[in-house]
Amino acid sequence: MHVLSIFGTRPEAIKMAPLVSALAAEPQLRSTLCITGQHREMLAQAMGLFGLKADRDLDVMQPDQTLNQLSARLTTRMDEVLRELRPDCVLVHGDTTTAAACALAAFHLRIPVGHVEAGLRSGDMKAPFPEEMNRRVVDVMSEWMFAPTPAARDALRREHLGGRAWVTGNTVIDALAATLARLDADPALSATVSGRYAWLTPGRRLVLVTGHRRENFGEGFRNICAALRELALRDDVEVVYPVHMNPNVRGVVMQLLHGLPNVHLIEPVGYLDFIWLMRRAHLILTDSGGVQEEAPHLGKPVLVMRDVTERPEAVAAGTAHLVGTAPERILRAARRLLDDADAYAEIGRRGNPYGDGHACRRIVDALCGRPVAEFAPPPLQPASVPSLDFA
Repeated sequence: MHVLSIFGTRPEAIKMAPLVSALAAEPQLRSTLCITGQHREMLAQAMGLFGLKADRDLDVMQPDQTLNQLSARLTTRMDEVLRELRPDCVLVHGDTTTAAACALAAFHLRIPVGHVEAGLRSGDMKAPFPEEMNRRVVDVMSEWMFAPTPAARDALRREHLGGRAWVTGNTVIDALAATLARLDADPALSATVSGRYAWLTPGRRLVLVTGHRRENFGEGFRNICAALRELALRDDVEVVYPVHMNPNVRGVVMQLLHGLPNVHLIEPVGYLDFIWLMRRAHLILTDSGGVQEEAPHLGKPVLVMRDVTERPEAVAAGTAHLVGTAPERILRAARRLLDDADAYAEIGRRGNPYGDGHACRRIVDALCGRPVAEFAPPPLQPASVPSLDFA
């Protein structure tokens, strides 16, 4: 079987990297990698970390292009590649415009589609936008659906889709485990990464922040910045915020937070550095999907600055908490986790509902027609601390 893997953004690269390596190592498969360039510098950074080289590069990005323009360029360029390579299977990941457009191009040519990270649902087509629609559309077209959790698989079953689904765990945990092992096995590398953050103040707890969602543009990010301004007044914390390159994020964040004591606005960091920062952090505030999956593996609590999430397992497990973007809700939850040691420790013992580091092996086995021992998340733990309702 000739498998063509396609991705275009940094998160896709991180989550697909261990799978691309597993596909290349499987004797029954021929593996080809195509990147779309939906992200460019950040994509190259992630691929370099995992030693990936693309066989095809669509290079679709243009300044200020709309989602429709991007989709049109992706579909047209992907049609050319698919007609040339004629793969037996196309693998796409998650909920990006790259995933939706390339899956559609394959579907039009009757090439089977495999969807990695299938079945996630927020229930709101406007949040995340356009990711919720993208993911649903890809699932409709897919013959192989690799669901990270039982809940995601159940969502696929409720929709009576035509493809077959397996619970594999999330490939991001495979990537995270490999990166942690690399840091632990190489003291010189770990020291180099640590040295880049020698400016962190010993004794202060690190609050790590990420944000980029379209639904938070404007008032949402102004509210998030208002909460961070207030939180940074504490003398026992410092805020580290790798600021996304999107001008809708960057403009607001720089205007409202630049130059504040205890706030470090830094450029986007590579995956290795980000894992180091997550490990070093006491608390993580994010609107990202991937961070909601990675942080529980590290025992770190996550405050999700969104009103809905397509990753409810972490909320159910108590490792993540939806706090929206209202400053008072963010601050109430952050203060509880900073000031209540028992509540903080409670989250750390909950376990990770998203994977065990063997998702890629399960996906390869499914593609090869072998039996798949599906992922079973740890059982939910009863709370030992009264009321963990931070919001």
